Amino acid sequence: MSAFNVTPLPFARDNYIWLIDDGGQAALVDPGEAAPAFAALEAAALAPAAILLTHHHVDHIGGVREIVARYPSIPVYGPRKERIAGVDHPVADGDRIAIPGLGLDLQVLDLSAHTRGHVAYFGHGMLFCGDVLTSAGCGRIFEGGPVDLARALDRLVCLDGSTKVYCAHEFTLANLAFSRAAEPENAARDRYAERCEALRAQGKPTLPSTIATERAINPFLRVGVEGVIAAVTARNGRRPPDALACLTALRAWKDVF
Repeated sequence: MSAFNVTPLPFARDNYIWLIDDGGQAALVDPGEAAPAFAALEAAALAPAAILLTHHHVDHIGGVREIVARYPSIPVYGPRKERIAGVDHPVADGDRIAIPGLGLDLQVLDLSAHTRGHVAYFGHGMLFCGDVLTSAGCGRIFEGGPVDLARALDRLVCLDGSTKVYCAHEFTLANLAFSRAAEPENAARDRYAERCEALRAQGKPTLPSTIATERAINPFLRVGVEGVIAAVTARNGRRPPDALACLTALRAWKDVF
């Protein structure tokens, strides 16, 4: 069990900054805007201990410059493979980082696919995975290829099922709509969808999910399941010969869904 509070800070249309705190200090994951971070830190009287960046897209890094200007000593962690202004602690696959004063010890996972250097941060039963895995879906492939996406998702699906998944966007309901097309018969997905729809009706986030939940409901983690294979076959008129081909077809389908 994590000893940390993890709070979503919504901004823009569907983004979340994740605020990880111990009641005194806090880390900010993917602060695409500074204002929500400042408001949350000040409201809870938290001292900022670190910024963690998963990749270079502006909706994940847009607030860094302003945050660093206010808190000049704050360390900024980000992927070594990407050029991100303000990163003074570049990280790569297998690195472990300890956030000063916060007691947060995280492993860095290389999940290159969405972007060429995308990383995730994993530890204390928590996964901060940016845009590679979203609940009931996955991020678009902008700078990698299907093999990269398959490798990234394979790494995540093997994590302990209780791992909480803190992805960076509230895409869950849209992803579930696609999931119904990609795997029409899935009772676990339907139950999950009911819960998520109720949460959103109350203005609450659907996140975090868990790895176990995603294994059960996320078609991109279920490309070996006959129901998903059958749906891809029906759409394309031919059966994918293997899991990679199924994933490739599924991602292409989602891109135009």
